[in-house]
Amino acid sequence: MDLTNVSNQRRWGIVGLLFTASLINYLDRAAISFALPLISRDFHLTPETKGLLLSSFFWSYALMQVPIGWCADRFNLRWLYAGAFALWSLAQGLTGLAESLAVLIGFRILLGVGESIYLPGGTKIVSVLFPAKERGLPSGLFDFGTRTGLVLEGILVPWLLVRNGWRHTFLFLGFAGLLWVIPWLLVFPRRMRAVEWVVVSPPSGQPSRIQWNALLNRNLLGICLGFFCFDYYWYVLVTWLPDYLVTIRHLSIVQAGFYASLAFFTFGVSEPLGGSLADSLIRRGWDETRARKGIVTAAFFMGLFLIAAMRTSTTPMAIGCLIGASLVGLATGNLLVILQCCAPFERVGIWTGAENFAGNLAGIVAPLAVGFLIKRNGSYVPGFELGVIVLLAGLLFYWFIVGELEPRSS
Repeated sequence: MDLTNVSNQRRWGIVGLLFTASLINYLDRAAISFALPLISRDFHLTPETKGLLLSSFFWSYALMQVPIGWCADRFNLRWLYAGAFALWSLAQGLTGLAESLAVLIGFRILLGVGESIYLPGGTKIVSVLFPAKERGLPSGLFDFGTRTGLVLEGILVPWLLVRNGWRHTFLFLGFAGLLWVIPWLLVFPRRMRAVEWVVVSPPSGQPSRIQWNALLNRNLLGICLGFFCFDYYWYVLVTWLPDYLVTIRHLSIVQAGFYASLAFFTFGVSEPLGGSLADSLIRRGWDETRARKGIVTAAFFMGLFLIAAMRTSTTPMAIGCLIGASLVGLATGNLLVILQCCAPFERVGIWTGAENFAGNLAGIVAPLAVGFLIKRNGSYVPGFELGVIVLLAGLLFYWFIVGELEPRSS
């Protein structure tokens, strides 16, 4: 099918479905954070085993980033995305039938395999459907679904948990999500034979392959280390914040869901604001390196509010500090632009894959580290404070390993 003949309505319909898939993706992956107090009671989980359960999703999700990206480049995206979506929905639904911790972990690993399609697959689809100069808006729209999913989750999941229990909640979320596959198969082209908007061909007679030496770069090393630190902080919030609000602040599951979703919403809304602020400063004559790294620095220091939230004795003050701590999201847009400025134009994709892999390694480490520190110290404070320390350490990598940014006109 010649994609130049695909109507704009159909293209944006696909983007809308990608947005919905991203929303369901994050709703499914993080639902366990709200259900954790109930699951812990049923399975008698210790802080360490809770951390193990929260971390298990990222074992497969991180390791699948490169393989699923390879598949997205080579196979029919209509069936690849639909198959992966169905796999993660089934894993989510079957979690409600788990009778042991080992089975729970197994379904979380399977969930990670299925959900790994969301970013590589979505990005590939947008790159096929839109020329380079038109990809910014559809890329931003489909990925915005992730934060929307966290906000919806904070409202919907606690209500379902209180009304139906954790088992029926997972059954409902997983099997209801399968309905998404129907419009996907109806709207998405049967054959994704893409028009190459930009053709970069290898020398005649040489097969196309990954140039692994492209990853041996000082800037990329700094970006990966810095992004690991950023995502470490993010995953501390995503995996442990609801449990902290219930266990330490003695909020109900519904209250914890509301305030956690408020923090996640603040994080999401601040992402484009930080990027726009840096853009505005650059238009006024600021050096791009100083503007973007400066916004990142200010945003990372917002993480200190998390320490204040842990230390304050009043719950309303803690909630206010958690909202302040979510302003770390101001860094997100600038972190993406820093990579785009440093990467050779033809290697932005492989650099992004390496960065995302590093970030998801933090998703493995952070839940385990917090769980271990809770058991060792009998407090959530050291684990959350370590998240802030790791976050601030990321500034060293962005300032002293990542070099000057070179703005690109394309």
